Amino acid sequence: MTNPSADRRDFLTGRLAQQIAAEAALRSTDSPSTETPTRGPVLLLQTTAMACHFDVILNPDGPARQVEAASEALDLVHQLEAMMTIYRPEAELAIINQTAALEPVEVSGELLDLLIEVRDLVAKTEGAFDPTTGPLIAVWRTARKEGRLPSTAELEAARQLTGMDQIQLDVASKTVRYRQPGVELNLGAIGKGYAVDCAGRHLSSRGIDHWLVHGGKSSVLAAGDHAGHGGWPVGLRDPLLPQHSWGTILLKNQALGTSGTAAQGFRVGGRRYGHILDPRTGWPVENVLSVSVLTARAALADALSTAFFVLGVEKTRRLCDNSTDVGVLLFTQSSRQMAAEATIINVPPEILYPARSPAASF
Repeated sequence: MTNPSADRRDFLTGRLAQQIAAEAALRSTDSPSTETPTRGPVLLLQTTAMACHFDVILNPDGPARQVEAASEALDLVHQLEAMMTIYRPEAELAIINQTAALEPVEVSGELLDLLIEVRDLVAKTEGAFDPTTGPLIAVWRTARKEGRLPSTAELEAARQLTGMDQIQLDVASKTVRYRQPGVELNLGAIGKGYAVDCAGRHLSSRGIDHWLVHGGKSSVLAAGDHAGHGGWPVGLRDPLLPQHSWGTILLKNQALGTSGTAAQGFRVGGRRYGHILDPRTGWPVENVLSVSVLTARAALADALSTAFFVLGVEKTRRLCDNSTDVGVLLFTQSSRQMAAEATIINVPPEILYPARSPAASF
C-alpha cells in the first residue's frame, strides 16, 4: 500500500519540508485524515460581478432561510461593485479618480475604511502591494498591443504617477486628494476579496453557519463544515499546468487568496512576460509562478498573495516569521526541470492533500 505520508513528504519542498514531513510521518496510514476530502452534494447560487463569477455554496441540508440569505449576499456584491469599480463613471471610486486631482473628494465611511487598510498594507509590504499602478499597467497594455516592450522613458513617466505617497487620505475630514493629474486608485487586487468577506459576514449575520463563497475562483472564504470533513475542500491548480490539479486544501473557517500568471501574459522576442508587475520597478515579476495565502479574511489574503508574488520566497518568509496566522504556498519555477517547486510557510500539513488522483473540490 502506498504510504500517503511519504507521498506528502516527497511532494513538499522548501525550508519547512522536513518539519512537515516529520509531522506527516506520525500519522497512521489507516487514519481517515490521510484521505483527500472530496465535495459532496451542494446548493449553488451564482452571479456575475467584477468581471467574474461570484458563488455562494451551501450544504443542501441547511436551514430553509439559507437560500434567501445567499441571494442577499450576492446582491451585496453588486452594491460593492458599484462602490469600488473604476469602469463605471458613476461609481464612487471612479468619481474619485476623475476629480481628486482637482480638489479633495469626500469618501463614504465604508470606502474610507478600506482605503485606510490599503494604505497600511502598502506600508507593511514595502510597496509590493500597491493599488496605484494603473499608469504602469496602461503602458504595458499599449506595448503588448504593439508587440513590443515599454521604453525606459515610458516606464519612468508612469512611475512618477504611482505610489501611495501620491494619495492624500485625510481621515479626520473623510476626504481623499491626489497630488497630480494622472494618479488613480484601482482596488482590483483586494476588491474581490473584500466583497467575499462582506458576503460571508452577511451569511453569518443571518445565522447560516456552513457556507463557502467564491469570487472569481481566486478569492475564497469558508465557514463551518462540508460533508463531515471539518471544513471545505478547495482545489489548487498546478501553476504550470492549469488543467491539472496540484492538490486540495481543507479550508477551516478561513480565506484563501491566489495570484498567478498562468492565464495571463504575452511574449516578445521569444520571452514570456507575466501580467503581475513589481510596482517598485515597473517590470513584470519573474521566476514566481503562483502564490496562495491562507488567513482570516479574503481581502487580506488577496492583497498579500499579490505582495508575496512580488517579494519572492525569502522576503515573504521574513515577513511571515512573526505572523503564524498567515499561511503561504509559493510556487517557483524549478531550475532543474519543468516543474513547480512549492515553498510552504505556516500551513498545517494536516490540511494539505497533494494530488495523487483527481478529486472533486471547490
